[in-house]
Amino acid sequence: MPANPKYLSSNWQRFAKFSAGFLGGYLVTITLHLAMSFWINHVTLIITATFSAFILWAVLMIIAFLARNGWKIWGIYLLLSLLFSIVIYLSKTYNPITS
Repeated sequence: MPANPKYLSSNWQRFAKFSAGFLGGYLVTITLHLAMSFWINHVTLIITATFSAFILWAVLMIIAFLARNGWKIWGIYLLLSLLFSIVIYLSKTYNPITS
């Protein structure tokens, strides 16, 4: 018996969810770890990032597939990446570790 069509998403929504989960999740994960590297010992962070980055990326991918609207997830992931990028930029000008 086929699924009820009202519960299926369109092709564009599936593409948005997949790309947000795969690329957007990766972008958020990397920018978060880069932002944290300015505030935490970067050598320790690189060692733990090998595990935590994969776990965070997998969780963000699952969240993207569970969402109803893939474009909203893209927006959220891009805003998070922008926020972390601003933290990276500000951390380059003021780094509390070296001050």
